[in-house]
Amino acid sequence: MAKPIAEIDAELDPRLEALGLELVEIEWAGSDRRPILRIRVDFPDSKPGAGVTVKDCALASRALEPWLDEHPLLPEKYTVEVSSPGVERPLIRERDFRRFAGEEVTIKGKGPLAGGRSSRLEGQLVGIEEGPDEEHYMVLIRRKGGDVVSVPREEIKRAQLVFRWKDED
Repeated sequence: MAKPIAEIDAELDPRLEALGLELVEIEWAGSDRRPILRIRVDFPDSKPGAGVTVKDCALASRALEPWLDEHPLLPEKYTVEVSSPGVERPLIRERDFRRFAGEEVTIKGKGPLAGGRSSRLEGQLVGIEEGPDEEHYMVLIRRKGGDVVSVPREEIKRAQLVFRWKDED
């Protein structure tokens, strides 16, 4: 697995913002000799179904490639993949948990969640409850029975929206 390059990770946000996009997620794959940089982007404040298109991703890729080609820490042979976050968009930052309040989500924990035995929790995202700093806050989830549980953000391994096909009548 390719090791992340901190300088690239740190510079992606402002470069994408200059293009009118927001960084959703960065994934480093491949090897150190031939890294694959997977970048998921979206429009700021987009809602499910109203995000970036293939054309937007291609424009972002073309805009980033000259900078990546010249980066001294990135090997000559690398691959960059720019894509939308998809219909089951990952929720990573505090702003994601705020923006998608009211949506159905699934959360996978680092261990059992909300006092239960399962490391998986599904329900409606209520929002967040502030913590002592930006990194420590509670994610509030309304379970199917109606009760609201809070999960410390640091206990969440992966959170994402749940996509359901709408019934056509």
